[in-house]
Amino acid sequence: MNAVVLTTSFLNLSAGLIIAFDELKTDYKNPIDQCNTLNPVSLIVMKCVFSFQLVLPEYLIHVFFCVMFLCAAEWLTLGLNMPLLAYHVWRYTSRPVMSGPGLYDPTTIMNADILAYCQKEGWCKLAFYLLSFFYYLYGMIYVLVSS
Repeated sequence: MNAVVLTTSFLNLSAGLIIAFDELKTDYKNPIDQCNTLNPVSLIVMKCVFSFQLVLPEYLIHVFFCVMFLCAAEWLTLGLNMPLLAYHVWRYTSRPVMSGPGLYDPTTIMNADILAYCQKEGWCKLAFYLLSFFYYLYGMIYVLVSS
């Protein structure tokens, strides 16, 4: 049940990433404002303004997700999620050098190659989370019907 609910949040986060990069591509938003929305800002600002942060919550929820599957001994499901977890670790450790946490640097995000890569990453994550959602939903229904 938790997997279905958390995957729904992942679908929303992935859709938010796709929309954010589409806004950058069409010059609807300023890259600095968009990166401040995507990357977490300081704790003082987060307490005053409820901004929609996308990067770190997704990674932290996915780590919790994998720990949850590890504790439940769901080896197949954990194995399906490990490549994405490894990608998240690699992506965060190879992020641009910035003063704070986050993945997106406002000075390089408008580079056409980086923007295209970020959009493809968003679409691939959306597809993975959509397939995962139906897999977890099937598993939940199977357990409910069989018991």
